[in-house]
Amino acid sequence: MSRNLPVDAGRIAADLEALAAITEPGHPWTRRAFTPLFLEGRAYIEARMKAAGLETRIDAAGNLIGRRTGRKPWLGTIMLGSHSDTVPDGGRFDGIAGVISALEVARALSDRAIELDHDLEIVDFLAEEVSIFGVSCIGSRGMTGQLPEAWLSRVSDGRDLADAIAELGGTPGVLAQQKRPDLAGFLELHIEQGPVLEAEREDIGIVTAISGITRIEIAVEGRADHAGTTPMDRRADALVAAAQLVLDIRNAAAELAKMPGHFAATVGELRIEPNAANVVPSKVVLLIDGRAEIRDDMEAFCRWLDGHVEKLADAYGVTIKPPSRVSDNLPTPGDAGLLSTLEAACISVGAKHRRMASGAGHDTAWIAKVAPAAMIFVPCRDGRSHCPDEWADNDDIALGAAVLFEAVHEMDRDLNQEKPDGTHTG
Repeated sequence: MSRNLPVDAGRIAADLEALAAITEPGHPWTRRAFTPLFLEGRAYIEARMKAAGLETRIDAAGNLIGRRTGRKPWLGTIMLGSHSDTVPDGGRFDGIAGVISALEVARALSDRAIELDHDLEIVDFLAEEVSIFGVSCIGSRGMTGQLPEAWLSRVSDGRDLADAIAELGGTPGVLAQQKRPDLAGFLELHIEQGPVLEAEREDIGIVTAISGITRIEIAVEGRADHAGTTPMDRRADALVAAAQLVLDIRNAAAELAKMPGHFAATVGELRIEPNAANVVPSKVVLLIDGRAEIRDDMEAFCRWLDGHVEKLADAYGVTIKPPSRVSDNLPTPGDAGLLSTLEAACISVGAKHRRMASGAGHDTAWIAKVAPAAMIFVPCRDGRSHCPDEWADNDDIALGAAVLFEAVHEMDRDLNQEKPDGTHTG
């Protein structure tokens, strides 16, 4: 890399390589939360935090935090970080790049003997990915008092989530009271998990919003009949109607995706009854995963879906129950001031950048509910993620870390000054 960056790309590469080596044999790169390998990775990160002069602790939610005390701690805490757990066979850089880049910012500040007014915390959030307990973003929800109490009773391998958090050093009994009012601002670096930055030859994506995720269940009911003897024009085939619905959903989503703002809808799950080769399907339950940066787009999609299933039921001689929203999370916009700060940081280090939405969920979405928060993306090869082939060039990660470094500098100067427009920085 020809740029003269304030961070050490070699240190970043060494840490990423060391963590990549901590994986299940034959399953690169697998280090799931609450497993012995996850604890081994945590131990490595904690040791590197201590080597950087950070004071480490495990908070009530089981998050690993490294703290660098500022000159005026009453101003609050600037937090950087992401997560070190992976999906099965999952990601060498997903989350991990953000943790190590945040750590590198702390090291770079120490290298230059730069003291901040704010405290600085580097965090490895617990279980951002869907965990062995079937739920995700445990650490960021728990840190901010947003972890549903019922989750603590979820059981896996003979222990419940509360016990698992306690085994990591957390204090699950106080999670409902967690607020973190000291957070002055939060930034997260993450690989894009998509192809846009690479295709457009951009260095950095400044995340305008984390898309809301809405999951919708639809049940199509027909009639079971003998597959060999029932005439084709006398069937009420639930799967045929469901197949048409899948295509129609894809086409409707493609039209919405042409509008400003990110939108996507996917049917990724089908349950067929009786699921036998010689029986006309009597029932199909499908699950739609919808992602929208702009809430009005999701509402428009749901209205279309409500009307469309009625027409489809009549056309195919089946019954389709009204679509049911299984879960429904609103979009989370990035803090306007921090987005401006990140743009200025990109200019400072010479990084080509663009604004873009995230179609995936992140810990930032939960922190943003209690503090100013924003994200940046760095490119990943072919947009691949959550797979063994996931790859991000170290130069790209180092450039992202440099953007974080510059942004923290500006945040430290400006975060305690709220502007007339209500933004917090920049």
